[in-house]
Amino acid sequence: MFSFEDYREIIRLIQSTGNYVSSYEEALGREQFILMRHDVEYSVSRAYDLAKVESSMDFTSTFFFQWTNNSYNILSRRNLSMVRDMHERGENIGLHFALNGMTDMELIRKQIIKEMHMLSEMLGFEINKFSIHRPSRDVLRENIKLPGIINAYQDEFFTFAEKVSEDMVLNIKYMSDANHIWRYGYPDRNNIFGHDKVQILTHPFAWTKKGYDNFENYQKLIQEKYEEIVDSVDGECKDFGEYRDWFLEKQIYQLK
Repeated sequence: MFSFEDYREIIRLIQSTGNYVSSYEEALGREQFILMRHDVEYSVSRAYDLAKVESSMDFTSTFFFQWTNNSYNILSRRNLSMVRDMHERGENIGLHFALNGMTDMELIRKQIIKEMHMLSEMLGFEINKFSIHRPSRDVLRENIKLPGIINAYQDEFFTFAEKVSEDMVLNIKYMSDANHIWRYGYPDRNNIFGHDKVQILTHPFAWTKKGYDNFENYQKLIQEKYEEIVDSVDGECKDFGEYRDWFLEKQIYQLK
């Protein structure tokens, strides 16, 4: 359910509806649309791989990257290169804003603008949209709108309800693969064709060429990050050069 071929099938369904839009700006004011968005949590590389799948299908969507994240550095040379390449391929890039404990709505608004300005400066192109990482009910209820900025959770793209079930009929159908589980429905033919307005959220770390269950995917992700940190340390200095190959060959987190 989380292989690249599964993702291609979702894209095929979306493209066949005639309601596919590649950006939030394009969806504004439309009576029908299908939006695809990706919140990038742990791995820019996984996001980049998913973007390449989209390119092979002549499909583009929106990828939201965090500015404050312990799992990846959006400003590393390698990650910047991948994000800029995605942008050049036609992907829309936005900020995945982490609340980090903030609850004051005015402070949240100011911090969103600040982080968007910083990300725009560092990436070299304008960032004018954001999604919120693990949004609280208070934030969703607030329906944050800022001049010239798009919120993936604003009411034009997302319908807030206090208690949501999979079969509840809302103005906008929202589906998410959070926690490696499709919540509020799987993007199959019934859910894609059965609603005028649809927003689909995926998390790229969940998607791989083969497609793994949650445990296997976690194991594989840890292996990738393990190899990444070994290569990163070796690239910064040669203090541990004599041990590099041993650690890579050890393959402590090798997926069997």
